Amino acid sequence: MGSLDNERDRPDGEALSLPSFVAGSGTLDRLVDTARDYARAAASDNTLKAYAKDWAHFARWCRMKGASPLPPSPEMIGLYLADLASGTDPSPALSVSTIERRLSGLAWNYAQSGFTLGRRNRHIASVLAGIKRRHARPPVQKAAILAEDILAMVATLPYDLRGLRDRAILLLGYAGGLRRSEIVSLDAGKDDTPDSGGWVEIMEKGALLTLNAKTGWREVEIGRGSSEQSCPVHALEQWLHFAKIDFGPIFVGTSRDGKRALETRLNDKHVARLVKRTVLDAGIRAALPKKERLALFSGHSLRAGLASSAEVDERYVQKHLGHVSAEMTRRYQRRRDRFRVNLTKAAGL
Repeated sequence: MGSLDNERDRPDGEALSLPSFVAGSGTLDRLVDTARDYARAAASDNTLKAYAKDWAHFARWCRMKGASPLPPSPEMIGLYLADLASGTDPSPALSVSTIERRLSGLAWNYAQSGFTLGRRNRHIASVLAGIKRRHARPPVQKAAILAEDILAMVATLPYDLRGLRDRAILLLGYAGGLRRSEIVSLDAGKDDTPDSGGWVEIMEKGALLTLNAKTGWREVEIGRGSSEQSCPVHALEQWLHFAKIDFGPIFVGTSRDGKRALETRLNDKHVARLVKRTVLDAGIRAALPKKERLALFSGHSLRAGLASSAEVDERYVQKHLGHVSAEMTRRYQRRRDRFRVNLTKAAGL
């Protein structure tokens, strides 16, 4: 019975199909498969996994309430959002951002089955507006890793193969203002692997990264540093040379003895763990308890660190990070001079 319920509750991930009035053929069937592959590529693997979990949670909630998740019911979804916000034992109340993510996951899943979820329906929109008004809080930002911090962090790493790799990850991620998913998705060359998120070209003056990011394709120029110890391009060259990588994923695992690079691409969680480990080893914010220090830093701290440390025109930082607005860039600048432009004085007061 449970498996039958699951089949009925699950959106049809293979929703793309031939129209009923078209006779199938080998060629058309292959095109359907190709179209499905493209449709799945419209979102990242991590996003798809999150959406799948969102749907599973909602379908289970509906069954417990004696309802069906299909077709979409704005009334039931409004009640679901209210339940998420209020929290019921043993589940704690969720943040507004998590609730909005859950709603996006439901909308995506419904779309795969040919349904449209009317997010502006009053049963959904009014409940979500009330949740935001009552529970919304300013976003909790991860601490930025500044220049002195990143130097202290890489100084804790050994010069074996793993150390060379992790040094390149930290310096490249910091200098490029990269997301952790962008770091691990890099390939040595264009079109090396199907799951590539970009590639690297090393030049005399630096490295050019071509990234397929959230906002579309963008190029990130990473210049050479003032010394080999702090230069991200030199660190990358050292890793590629000793790991003997000239094709495929750049950042891969190593053998147990640490003497050989493997072919398997690193997971983006490795970047977050690496940041937390080296923050502790370098003694950054040592006055804080260990638990607080671990919570304060993440892979995103590299990206925030570049935005906060680069003493250049804000427009260059915005382009480097691939932000569509200056306001988004300012959210990343942890020590920005908020009153550098004084409109009060400029207005004559």
